Amino acid sequence: MDLVKTRRRGAELEEALLDAAWAELQEVGYPAFTYEGVAQRAGTSKPVLYRRWPAKVDLVLATLTHGGLFMRRELADTGTLRGDILATLRDFNAARADFMTVISVYLSSIHADTGLTPADLRERLLGGGADTGRVLLERAVDRGEIPQREWPRGLTTLPADLVRHDLVMTLRPLPDARITEIVDDLWLPLVR
Repeated sequence: MDLVKTRRRGAELEEALLDAAWAELQEVGYPAFTYEGVAQRAGTSKPVLYRRWPAKVDLVLATLTHGGLFMRRELADTGTLRGDILATLRDFNAARADFMTVISVYLSSIHADTGLTPADLRERLLGGGADTGRVLLERAVDRGEIPQREWPRGLTTLPADLVRHDLVMTLRPLPDARITEIVDDLWLPLVR
């Protein structure tokens, strides 16, 4: 019986390449991550990778996205601004805490190699969509909970920024009391 090797194409090929890149990144880390290692693991050639991702940072960012590290999460809709922001921050804390060490190491390594800051990378990975706080505030306005006003960006990003800061600084999930403090003692008084 002849075994015919099936050539992967399109989405199937890209999925296989990113699966291989994710496995390689997890096994060897960012500094030792190479096109050669990914190509070997995927059973393909380096030019196949270079055509899709011309620079190492492109491949790494696609790999991190593929691994789910920068996937946009569904925002909670509990019916109240407080409930929405608490549920959203708790979800973020649960989903991202385990990855904070890995993400911090990768981002610092990428910065050292490319000069891209974490903010540059975040923009590249997540694009320019509305920030979480702004979306939740606009929902609260629509429900009549708070009056419409011009929200400064620093205010709209404050809850997520504080959670991200604490996760990076402690490298572990935030206690629920800290999330409640961010919402009740810091953010909501500024919003109101």
